[in-house]
Amino acid sequence: MIDLFTNPIFLSTITASIAVQVLKVLIVLITDKALCLNRLLETGGMPSSHSAMVCALGTSTGITLGWASTEFIIIMAFGSIVIYDATGVRRAAGLHAKAINSLIKELEHILREGFKHDNLKTLLGHTFPQVFFGSLLGILIGYLFAINMG
Repeated sequence: MIDLFTNPIFLSTITASIAVQVLKVLIVLITDKALCLNRLLETGGMPSSHSAMVCALGTSTGITLGWASTEFIIIMAFGSIVIYDATGVRRAAGLHAKAINSLIKELEHILREGFKHDNLKTLLGHTFPQVFFGSLLGILIGYLFAINMG
């Protein structure tokens, strides 16, 4: 178990994910002047923690095990799917949820009585800038861990 917590690949991956989630809280604190600790566990928003995580994993693995290693190739393939999903499927689901919430709000005005609903979660996916900055942070964190611990 100690080997896991001294492994630069593991540490860079976990650090990237946690750092970006904390950064999301700080961004909301600065822009909206509100402390939203729930952002620590939510998906979506700036920057992308999924992108940061897979990029830190890929960068630290590439540096540590080699850019032609089987492990790096597997991470690159699955990381591409994660990033594509964040900007494609999950983003589309968030946009659909936003449209449905808007329609439900209109229905409330028409039906007024007895119409109860829960809003759908709209912050699911990412824009390209969110993925870009998440990826950039992940690469930086992966690089720093692999160089300093590897």
